[in-house]
Amino acid sequence: MRKNLEIPQGKRTRSYRFFEILPGFCSYGAIILLFLLSWLSPVIGAIYLFTLIATTLVKAISVAYRAVQGYNTIKTAEKVDWRKRVEDLANPHEAFERFRNSDSKSYKFDEHIENLKLMAAMAKEYPNPEKIYHAVIVTAYDEGYEIIQPSIMAISKNTFPNERIIVVLAYEERGGEAIEQTAKRLRAEFKTTFKDFLIVKHPDGLPGEIVGKGPNLTYAGERLAEYVKNKHLPVENVIVTSLDSDNQMGEKYLDAVAYEFIVHPNRQRLSYQPVSLFMNNIWDAPAPTRVVAVSNSFFNVITTMRPHVLRNFASHSQPLQALEAMHFWSKRTIVEDGHQYWRSLFFFSGDYTVLPIRIPIYQDAVVDETFLKTVKAQFVQVRRWYYGASDVAYVGTKLFTKREHRIMPFWQLFPRFWRLLDSHVTLAILAPIVAFGGWVPMIMNISSHDMVAYNLPNIVSIVETFASIGLIVTVLISLKMLPKRPEKYHKSKSISMLLQWILMPVTSIIYQSLAAFYAQTRLMFGKYMEKFDVTKKVKK
Repeated sequence: MRKNLEIPQGKRTRSYRFFEILPGFCSYGAIILLFLLSWLSPVIGAIYLFTLIATTLVKAISVAYRAVQGYNTIKTAEKVDWRKRVEDLANPHEAFERFRNSDSKSYKFDEHIENLKLMAAMAKEYPNPEKIYHAVIVTAYDEGYEIIQPSIMAISKNTFPNERIIVVLAYEERGGEAIEQTAKRLRAEFKTTFKDFLIVKHPDGLPGEIVGKGPNLTYAGERLAEYVKNKHLPVENVIVTSLDSDNQMGEKYLDAVAYEFIVHPNRQRLSYQPVSLFMNNIWDAPAPTRVVAVSNSFFNVITTMRPHVLRNFASHSQPLQALEAMHFWSKRTIVEDGHQYWRSLFFFSGDYTVLPIRIPIYQDAVVDETFLKTVKAQFVQVRRWYYGASDVAYVGTKLFTKREHRIMPFWQLFPRFWRLLDSHVTLAILAPIVAFGGWVPMIMNISSHDMVAYNLPNIVSIVETFASIGLIVTVLISLKMLPKRPEKYHKSKSISMLLQWILMPVTSIIYQSLAAFYAQTRLMFGKYMEKFDVTKKVKK
């Protein structure tokens, strides 16, 4: 392989260290700049603050629009008979003649007609739908049977034929004897349900690996590739989906992925991203983690409507042939999912896209044994996510290099780099600036009688009131997205699902800003997070 896709270990170059420091420098600098400008002049400080607040207002309006659009699109996509659409591709000419005069308004029906037309004309350019295989890698550490079994069961209930599904349960040796027994129990239970059910134990302490999910995924992927070769399966037609142990895919997900895989000629240079919704156990979670779970779910709903910013996150699907060529996932980062986007982008020299699959995969909200353990575990989880700021250095050093060493054109990569940096800086600074920024010009000019400084908190409050439209829309749609209330909970629990949003300012500061600053500060000082802190999963 001609490209070096790995993250450096040990001592970094000066260039790499510069970009590791950059997110934290920008985040701290943005906060300090507000104080500095306000000290120099309350008017200049106010202009700077309003620039940031205006951005919030624009984003809030966009959030409201995209949330409604995303929710409706997902509901529409879920109504499609994806199994039937895949079957149509097996005989495209007949299906095209049947549908050519139809005026159906179902999700992407016009695109379906066009796909049938193209396949009827160039059948040899497309894979046979009956020769497509799905391999699902379920990663586990020490989770119990009660956590993993529902995830395997959800795979078995997919509309895609089980006889063409290979399940790989990838578990850690360091997880102990219990997880090995659970793996064997699940294999015994499901061995006749799928084409095959493999259990793969990832050895502890292999060289060149951090303690994390990426090495486990890669080790399982390598064993899967060997299996496919030994069974003489068409590697170019095998699609790999990675799942955490608590992930329960929607029943039409695999067919939706298979459909998109078949109809896109550049299928090997695509990955397929579902909508991750943290709703499995939302009724069991305490209010703070419910707010975080629903907020993150809505972020994923909104992002699926913006394909140009879509990145790999949590569960995703990618062709085995492409994965094998790039040596699967990184074994050196705790954010292997988001990093996989950049790894794939550089491997394919920029010719790589994440395709939205608007079928949900349901995940657990953070729930631990006690309230205090739960809120702490939530912080540990999000600080791991926000360590994705480490990719700024990975991308920056490949962007700002000599032309002959550049993997893809500068102006093709620069917008992606800018969005990456901006997203992490915004994540860190937005909540505290919105909450407290309006008071800074007045505090820094306490002896001044400048009316701008003294009226600024009220003006900011008015702007924030308009910006709250995004939150209101989120709240209303979240109530519609909730799974049915378990019988063990009283109807009054539904009221708490509404009142929980009072905590939004607090959760934003703790679970967004502080967690982002934590991750960025670690990067600034070279205190790398090289151990994956597993989020404990508890059933109530």
